[in-house]
Amino acid sequence: MVSLADKPWLRSYKLGPYKLPQTKQPYPRMTVNSLLEATAAEYPDNPACFYLGNEMSYKDLKLEADRLAAALAALGIKKGDKVATILPNCPQYLIGDFGILEAGAVHVPCSVLHRAADLIYEIGDSGAETVICSEMSLELVNSIKDKTKIKRIILTSLMDYSLEKPEAKQIPGTYQIRDLIASHEPKPPEVEIDPVDDLAVLVFTGGATGLPKGVMLTHHNRLVAITHIIWYIEPLKVGVKGKTSIMMPIPLFHQYGHLMMHFAVYWGLKIYLLPDPRDIDTLFQMLTKYRPFMCACVPTQYSRLVSKGLGRINTMFMSGAAALAPEIAQKFKQQTGMPITEAYGLTETGGGTHINLSSFSKITGFIAAEKLGSIGLPMPDTEVKIIDLETNEEAAPGKEGELWVRGPQVMKGYWPEAGKGLVDGWLATGDVVRMDDVGYFYITDRVKDMANVSGLKVYTRLVDDVLYEHPAVADGVAIGIPDPERPGSDRIKAFIRLKPEYEGKVTAEDIIGHCREKLPPYSVPKFVEFRKELPLTVTEKIFKRQLREEEIAKMKAQAE
Repeated sequence: MVSLADKPWLRSYKLGPYKLPQTKQPYPRMTVNSLLEATAAEYPDNPACFYLGNEMSYKDLKLEADRLAAALAALGIKKGDKVATILPNCPQYLIGDFGILEAGAVHVPCSVLHRAADLIYEIGDSGAETVICSEMSLELVNSIKDKTKIKRIILTSLMDYSLEKPEAKQIPGTYQIRDLIASHEPKPPEVEIDPVDDLAVLVFTGGATGLPKGVMLTHHNRLVAITHIIWYIEPLKVGVKGKTSIMMPIPLFHQYGHLMMHFAVYWGLKIYLLPDPRDIDTLFQMLTKYRPFMCACVPTQYSRLVSKGLGRINTMFMSGAAALAPEIAQKFKQQTGMPITEAYGLTETGGGTHINLSSFSKITGFIAAEKLGSIGLPMPDTEVKIIDLETNEEAAPGKEGELWVRGPQVMKGYWPEAGKGLVDGWLATGDVVRMDDVGYFYITDRVKDMANVSGLKVYTRLVDDVLYEHPAVADGVAIGIPDPERPGSDRIKAFIRLKPEYEGKVTAEDIIGHCREKLPPYSVPKFVEFRKELPLTVTEKIFKRQLREEEIAKMKAQAE
């Protein structure tokens, strides 16, 4: 077996005859907001985004962001201040993001699905005094004002940058974003930013495995992550930069979407914005109508596109934020003729740490051994190690363990302390992985999702993959729940959303029998529950923790 010390992935840094560089150092020492400045200068008339039938050019996006930056400065916002946004995918998100950074402030993106308690925690912990939100969130924001430091609310309508552009409503105690932009010259304040040390984004983790943590990402962290995207797409630069488009059906407030948005701006791409990432019908229609060069989705969206039968399309598809089941990847490729390029990263890395070049090679037309189900190779200048779950030492070659990463894209630390959450710069990812002989990594499970069945480890991610292989399963997930008959042991339960044509025709025993054929006996689900819908996180991942908590609550209620 090959050792991690040998760095076998470096020998796999190639796309057919094209060898990719083993390092991207030195990385650009620039601010995130300078990306828009450069693109607006190079491609002023290119469309920056398409939203509800309306287009905005890069020149106009820069003007709007500059005017907003000047307005924020006039309101008293200065370097290092936190400005929160609660916005869906819309031009105002781009304007707000770059305007905040132009003012020297730090962007705190919050989910539009958050409840009051979530916002009190995130906005309160960040210390943000200014919130930019849609009118739909105003009541919620007003309800938490006295529990946070919020002093200013900047409002926008989701139709403000549509073709209709309705007249702005004047609501006491708030500012209208269009009024602020219209009343200020495009002269942002002059602010000295140290890209390596100063924050660009303070984003809170999704909380799928516990209490959300504030992740401090510097301008440099984000520029490194963008450089890593460019690293593997460089062979296509001449035909792509300033000439093509990207579909964005993932939330921009999530760091996967935020990163892809920044990359798109850097390369002057036209961004198709979908306000509601869960609207698969609109995504399907826009993909088939506009046929963008690139589309970034999450696995749940690919599963639903497979169910709808997307058909042949010449778009480069990216997947991130959660593990992509090989069965879904295969079905998608069969339908569309295009592979899905899977990447891996965390909020704490501000972007990717791994990329599956094998599927990207297929897109470019180069021959490569396909590595279905792999998160891919470590990015340039990214160190990795695998820690044995039993010994807490580095795992022997070929053995599974927890993935640890270190590199220039890794966060400054958990808010508010630099270095918090890191061990000598290393980040423990919480994902169990193995590496093959050519440096491709495979996720086996989340450390917290592993089940213990009578002393035997069950990687529920592998059970998930088997569930997806059943022809009736649209979405499937497995969890470990406490076994009341064996304290300290778990039982496996599967939750299934059936394809419509199979509803009422498939039984729990059918699913269990399917699993018996493909899994060791201790990994086979003991119970199966069919649901019309499965709970999702804000980034469209199936919410395993919520399912587990529901089951434990049921067990406690039955025991009382």
